[in-house]
Amino acid sequence: MVEIIKIEGGKRLNGKVTIGGAKNATVALIPAAILADNSDVNIYGVPNISDVESLTEILESLGVSVESPESGHYKINTSNMKNVDLDIDAVTRLRASYYFMGALLGKFKSVRMIMPGGCYLGPRPFDLHLKGFEALGATVDYSQGYYTIKADHLVGAKIYLDFASVGATINIMLAAVLAEGRTVIENAAKEPEIIDLANFLTKMGANIRGAGTNEITIEGVTSLNGKPHDIIPDRIEAGTYIIMAAAMADDVTIENIIPLHVEALTSKLIEMGVNMEIGVDSIRILKSEDLKAVDFTTQTYPGFATDLQQPMTTLLTRAEGASTVKETIYAERFKHTAELQRMGATISVGTAQATITGVTPLFGNKVTATDLRAGASLVIAGLMADGITEIHDIYHIDRGYDEIDSKLKALGAKFWRETI
Repeated sequence: MVEIIKIEGGKRLNGKVTIGGAKNATVALIPAAILADNSDVNIYGVPNISDVESLTEILESLGVSVESPESGHYKINTSNMKNVDLDIDAVTRLRASYYFMGALLGKFKSVRMIMPGGCYLGPRPFDLHLKGFEALGATVDYSQGYYTIKADHLVGAKIYLDFASVGATINIMLAAVLAEGRTVIENAAKEPEIIDLANFLTKMGANIRGAGTNEITIEGVTSLNGKPHDIIPDRIEAGTYIIMAAAMADDVTIENIIPLHVEALTSKLIEMGVNMEIGVDSIRILKSEDLKAVDFTTQTYPGFATDLQQPMTTLLTRAEGASTVKETIYAERFKHTAELQRMGATISVGTAQATITGVTPLFGNKVTATDLRAGASLVIAGLMADGITEIHDIYHIDRGYDEIDSKLKALGAKFWRETI
């Protein structure tokens, strides 16, 4: 028995939607919480997504106490924590489980875990993470499916990242906050989620400067103590609903957002002719017709987010003319295009790029979510399409979209689940 999503397309959207806490911050903040010594860490705004369930399983396997007194509030306590091998299924369900490498290495100076999992988006090596750990004085061994990372003690170092990797930047930060001396991460990623993590660690007693720039300096401290923290809004969830609204809204307001975080997207939508009003912490989208084709290239922040490339591809089927999308982060992130073609889209795919020709009306069909953001692109396609769309492998969608059923239904979408 498997669960599927069905969407009856063509329903105009109206109302308000409130964005939840950032998934990509949450999956770093929860592992970071174990760095606190024997004190409660209260995190607020935790999204209701399956990735959080997997992270909770990993915490509990380490003997960490996890409570959720109310929706979105997680209380984490490390008083009875043990450094055991991480080889449970939850590790293989999300790639961000690798943040426990940095956190456990920082706290215990050793970690042993199996290969992390997550969406397949082509080669996603984490050599930069491992090189960072080695620069801090750790040894890395991969044998029989396990990574074993150990250090007698960690010592700060200057670490240059060949690529401004979000994952490597975060993992090195987690290991370095309790290292001896100064660590400098050069060519660091600048994403808002990194700033959120730095703010969280700083509240707990870490000494971090430069988060949000290409050089982060960390002065090691001897201990951290739990402090409360509110997660920033999810810019990818916000972008997804903005794109949905651009396609199907009569009048939709997306609330609890930081407009600066989605500026690369909104500037492209304005170029397309989307009718929007940008407020302090919200964006209102009104009915938008006669959209024009645009070209864009994914980049690291503050450029166009790769996580919004797939949802945006769906919207471009509604734009007049040929739009070209170039992918510089994950060259193989175009598996969703075959599913969109099943729904009538006119898309040609080349090496790390695709051309979408519109206007092309979409029709409902059976499709499969190949990864998280591909799933989001198919939800948008289902809202746009004539007839009923049936989406399979929806566990991908549930990994990253907080309360998607209730949010879409509140906007007037005909959206439901069935078990087959």
